[in-house]
Amino acid sequence: MKSRDALVRLKRFHAEECRRRVAQLQTMIAEFTRMTGDLDREIAHEEQRANISDPNHFAYPTYARAARTRRDNLLRSVADLQDQLVEAETHMKDAAEELTKAQGQEARDRGGDRIIDMVVERRV
Repeated sequence: MKSRDALVRLKRFHAEECRRRVAQLQTMIAEFTRMTGDLDREIAHEEQRANISDPNHFAYPTYARAARTRRDNLLRSVADLQDQLVEAETHMKDAAEELTKAQGQEARDRGGDRIIDMVVERRV
């Protein structure tokens, strides 16, 4: 009985950990997307200020070039995080199913214990 309780606690902990991981990934994706938007605005402002929008132009602003590189890196990171998010959501779903199964087994065990207790009480 105690081992079943420990199993349910372990499954609950694992499911909660998966949920936290999904939430963390979603937060990171949102933050990186916001940062990408900020960089896009800064790049556009710098290009407008210099009146040069071609990154291959010899006089293209250095700050705009660096901001483009940073933005591209963030976009790659967002794509990677979205892949991780899909995987984490799958793990979270599996963990929730395992928790439900373990809780069902624990409930059946408790039900069986109650029946045994009732039979013992009738004999006494």
